Amino acid sequence: MIEILTCSTCNTDQTIITDPETGEIVCSKCGLVICEKVEDNSHQERRAFSIEEANLRSRTGAPMSLALYDKGLSTIIGRSSKDAKGSMLGAATLSRIERLRTWESRINRHEHSERSIKQAFRQLVVLKDKLGLTDTMIEKSAYIFRKACEGRLLRGRTVDGMLAAAVLIVCREMGNPRTMNDIATALAIKRKDVSRNYTVLIFELNIKAPLIDPLKCIVKVANKLNISEKTKHTAINIMTDAVKLKITAGKVPMGLAATILYLSCIKTGEYVSQSSIAEASGVTEVTIRNRLKDIRNKLII
Repeated sequence: MIEILTCSTCNTDQTIITDPETGEIVCSKCGLVICEKVEDNSHQERRAFSIEEANLRSRTGAPMSLALYDKGLSTIIGRSSKDAKGSMLGAATLSRIERLRTWESRINRHEHSERSIKQAFRQLVVLKDKLGLTDTMIEKSAYIFRKACEGRLLRGRTVDGMLAAAVLIVCREMGNPRTMNDIATALAIKRKDVSRNYTVLIFELNIKAPLIDPLKCIVKVANKLNISEKTKHTAINIMTDAVKLKITAGKVPMGLAATILYLSCIKTGEYVSQSSIAEASGVTEVTIRNRLKDIRNKLII
């Protein structure tokens, strides 16, 4: 319930003003002080000139994150030999604290699920830098990986392969044009491992991940090769017609995008070799030639 302050003299709340410097609420008509010593929560009471200083002066900790193995909620036993008042601890207390530190390290070292999550989230930071993933994508990937750990899907499978599959699902859900080859290359694993774990996550966790938008694949490949905007728009128009005629059904989006981009280069007279497009898109030249035959037979270009 929100309390509305009114002036007892004027009997109205239209003249109430707040003075942040004095911390008083006064009536602008008659000058009556209605309330004093009001707490100001609009800004920090002290300035900070660096990130470290801001963290030290902050009255709240970091937000909870699924991308941290302990979600940012756990605490550790510090190495200081002083208490909160700054006094030196006794020998018995120091010995007891040292034993607690030892048991804490043993628990973290021998808990298999903890080790897997720590390893996975270290790799997740690497993927974030290499693939340019957003914080939201990192959080969703961590959520899917934790679900896989809870369902014991990691047995007999590699941590990197399961993490790559989780990232691939999130990329497809959020429309990021990252392919299976991109993620496998970033983690230095085989594409087959990513594909196998992707299938496991889809069926076991009942996830419905959409396919990659082929239009975004066109933009991605075109930007890599510095292809002109005219050729890029021509390729987008051809892809739109192909989608309407349902030619794209059952085709790999990146291979189809590379083929249509190569076809648009021929149409606009811009010279880009077939091998260059194949290398930039991560498909083979044979795939481009096969898709080219299908498109030319079904589209009038």
